[in-house]
Amino acid sequence: MLKLATLLLLAVFAFAPARAEDISHPLGVVELFTSQGCSSCPPADRAMATLADEPDLIVLTYHVDYWNYLGWSDTMSTAQNTQRQYGYGHTMGRSGVYTPQVVLNGRQQMKGTDSDRIFSTLTTMKAAGSGPDVPISARMNGDELDIHIGAGTGKADVVVVYFASHEAVKIEAGENKGKIVDYRNIVNDIETVAMWNGSAKTITLPARVLEPRKSDGCAILLQKTDADGNPAAILGAALLTSPQS
Repeated sequence: MLKLATLLLLAVFAFAPARAEDISHPLGVVELFTSQGCSSCPPADRAMATLADEPDLIVLTYHVDYWNYLGWSDTMSTAQNTQRQYGYGHTMGRSGVYTPQVVLNGRQQMKGTDSDRIFSTLTTMKAAGSGPDVPISARMNGDELDIHIGAGTGKADVVVVYFASHEAVKIEAGENKGKIVDYRNIVNDIETVAMWNGSAKTITLPARVLEPRKSDGCAILLQKTDADGNPAAILGAALLTSPQS
């Protein structure tokens, strides 16, 4: 059974025709782990705003909750986002996590403040065969969302990452008190909707007329996991947004 998050996001798309395949052959996927309570994060948040406007990048911003004790509780933070970051840390053999940290294509991590370095690293990864190469297309078809995944090698999860495209937040306490920060592609839910075994596959998710949540887009990630189920290499990716975003 599809969980409520899927149905609610699809309800958002049901109110207006969605643009099909906003990004279907990306150069790479950038996942930023950030916090409104982290004094070194605003430069990374600005870098993500720059990268999110690139036509061939998928940029996702995950607000973590472990800095909430510093005097300001991040209004976008979730334990699920923190769990994903720690999962990456386990996969990459790191002893800890930090903000602002970016993970590129589920394979490599670095500090998230230098947009030029992030873009050049993704270009190098793509040339080396470490980019999202399995083709994925996603489009609305009436009251259904059709996801088509091409053929490739190996096994992976089909992960849908739901996000709100943009929000400006005035931070009223903590290390960033008084700042207004623009956030892009703010993740508010993640779920695995299917498995892929290397063969071409089509997945259809039904839309329902339900109260919409604060999501106006989603990224579809074809993602491997390690032996413990932690997120690993992203083999393919696509992004779909509502025209209202």
